[in-house]
Amino acid sequence: MNPSTWSLWRRITALCAVVAGLLVVIAVGATVAAAANRSETGQVMDRLTPALVNTERLYSQLLRQQSSVRTFLLTGKDSDLDNYRDGQGQEAAIIADTKRMVADEPRLLSAVDGIAAATARYRREITEPLIGQTRANGVNPDTAAPTDQSRAVYNDAAGQINALSQLLSVRRDEVTRQVRTSGNLVVLLLVFAAVVVVVAGVVLAFLLRRLVTRPVTDLAGEVRRVAGGDYEYEISSTGPPELTALADDVDTMRRRINADLTDVQDSRRLVEEANRMLEQQAAELTRSNRDLEQFAYVASHDLQEPLRKVASFCQLLQRRYSGQLDERADQYIGFAVDGAQRMQRLINDLLAFSRIGRLTSGFTDVDLNKVVLDATAQFDAQREATNAEIVFTDLPVVHGEEPLLGALFSNLIGNAIKFRRPDVPPRIVIQATPGEGEQEFEISVEDNGIGIEPEFADKVFVIFQRLHAKETYPGTGIGLAIAKKIVEYHGGRIWIDPSPREGTLFRFTLPVPVPALAEESAS
Repeated sequence: MNPSTWSLWRRITALCAVVAGLLVVIAVGATVAAAANRSETGQVMDRLTPALVNTERLYSQLLRQQSSVRTFLLTGKDSDLDNYRDGQGQEAAIIADTKRMVADEPRLLSAVDGIAAATARYRREITEPLIGQTRANGVNPDTAAPTDQSRAVYNDAAGQINALSQLLSVRRDEVTRQVRTSGNLVVLLLVFAAVVVVVAGVVLAFLLRRLVTRPVTDLAGEVRRVAGGDYEYEISSTGPPELTALADDVDTMRRRINADLTDVQDSRRLVEEANRMLEQQAAELTRSNRDLEQFAYVASHDLQEPLRKVASFCQLLQRRYSGQLDERADQYIGFAVDGAQRMQRLINDLLAFSRIGRLTSGFTDVDLNKVVLDATAQFDAQREATNAEIVFTDLPVVHGEEPLLGALFSNLIGNAIKFRRPDVPPRIVIQATPGEGEQEFEISVEDNGIGIEPEFADKVFVIFQRLHAKETYPGTGIGLAIAKKIVEYHGGRIWIDPSPREGTLFRFTLPVPVPALAEESAS
């Protein structure tokens, strides 16, 4: 299909789809790069660097064992071997810890095993025979003097430790370079995402100017020309199909007026009738001009509020032409009115959602008993109709914005009443307990309604997320998203407790008043 014939809505949808696809690809790439960066950083900080430190500790323990044995060979006291025995234990623990850290690095693991074998050989061939000889024959200063063999064995063990240290240093440098590479990739992807958003905004502005503003301005000029008396001028329009169809309708009206005027001029025998018809046509033309001028004003002045105008004119069609068209036309008009009104509600809810945290009256100490009482009063009619019961006592004073907290409880109470079980009076219980920290309260709102399946426990807090058809349960699906944003604006968190067998149990946290915190700190 030729894109030039696409409607404005389809073009904008295609643009949004392309941008969304690019952003999804970028997000996936950034997530993968960030995960790799986090894994590589953990490898450096939690494994390679501690393992490198362990090589220094191993060398220290080997030196400690050598010094302890030499002291024993000179004194013959068993107590001088305490450091020797303790050094062996420390060495074994360090080797085990190092093997755990490099378990997935065969080359490094082999080097650790080589150290263990070399130190074991040093004790087997050098220290243990010397200790046994001293115990059997007594102290002999010549025994304490190092031999070529003892030096070779000791240097082999120390060389194994140094070799592992070098391998670990090289490996750490390699992983560090990988960390920098993955970090740079994440930054590059974020910059690319910003570029995509900016380009999309520029393209959208270009589309609106080219496909809406300029065609509407041109059409208004042509209509004014016809309104000025040039009825032979053919009205045409370029742009999306919506504006082309509108221009065709206006031109059809122009041709009809022009034909009527021509018939009047050609009908000399019916001068009086022609004059009457001319006056009627003049009146129609005046009204048409006013309508066209009003259309031009609306199109140019209210482009920033297109949805409101759509809703208004759809309702006007419904009131003026209801019953004059066929049943399907009335139904289509009803669909348009309902869709526009629902979109207005969605936009109003979205504006309310966006204002949270931006239009602030400041945090104060708020008595939740009063807030819940005021919120409950909003549902007096629903409570009476459904025999709903709302139970709350001894709710605390919290630190927050009272209007937002009122909206929070109104959403939760309203949901509990709306999503009730058939033939079961709603019962809503609101309680408060100290939170996990000393600076928050945990509030629970429990009902006996239809409940929420565990797999949807997180999805219900997503904006415009609905679990039921709008015909069954009306609403825009933004209430719980607003509740979540209000709680998070207050520094808390909200979740669904899956423990109840029936109904829904919401839990959320709110901050303790500042004076209470100050008194606790002073005490």
